[in-house]
Amino acid sequence: MKLTNILAISGKPGLYKLLGRTRGGVIVESIAEKKRMPISATNSISALEEIAMYTDTDELPIREIMRRIAEKENNGAAPSAKADPKELREYFAQIVPDFDRDRVYDAHIKKLIQWYNILQAADMVSKEHEDEEQTETAE
Repeated sequence: MKLTNILAISGKPGLYKLLGRTRGGVIVESIAEKKRMPISATNSISALEEIAMYTDTDELPIREIMRRIAEKENNGAAPSAKADPKELREYFAQIVPDFDRDRVYDAHIKKLIQWYNILQAADMVSKEHEDEEQTETAE
């Protein structure tokens, strides 16, 4: 699963694709709504490829967590992010059994599942490993 140029912007719902840079910020397109808009540099912008979640031993990149969800759901949708937090935590424990239960909050799990479902609806999820994808495109 490639999360290159996929952004989360604080204060704005959903995920965005980076289209270009301007002097004062960036131009993005909403993945769900396909609307383009400028975002100023004062907004907090996070690239999904740089986000990871805590495990008991290390950090696990969310692209790997999303790949595991895609594998479990056979590239289908995950449960609704609006489900009971306890149910979401149990579901997440099936995906990442060794997640750090003290540092990964219900809000983190909810946001991850919400992001996964946005990407899944846009047909951007894959249960393939990234190195397998690179090999296929090289051939």
